[in-house]
Amino acid sequence: MTTNIFSDIPTNLPEELFTLLLENKNVRIERIVSEGHRTPVGEWYAQTQNEWVIVLQGQAVVEYENMEQHTLNVGDYWFIPAHTRHRVAWTIATQQTVWLAIHWL
Repeated sequence: MTTNIFSDIPTNLPEELFTLLLENKNVRIERIVSEGHRTPVGEWYAQTQNEWVIVLQGQAVVEYENMEQHTLNVGDYWFIPAHTRHRVAWTIATQQTVWLAIHWL
């Protein structure tokens, strides 16, 4: 069965949308859709798994605990090692940002 990464995205997103695409004991692949969303101030992600993300549509800024920021545009990808404190500081509010995230041990 073929499915499109851009299908089934609601037009109104009061919260970020996380869609699990594939998961097994070693890897999790998810689509994330943001629209002006960001991680709340003072909150950080620090997953036990490595994470690789690519922006397929839109724009975002990822921030590390040391305040280092990286802007991600369409086609940009980023590797976040396990246990690295990071957050989404900003996503563009005028269109949906579609991410593909791959998590593994």
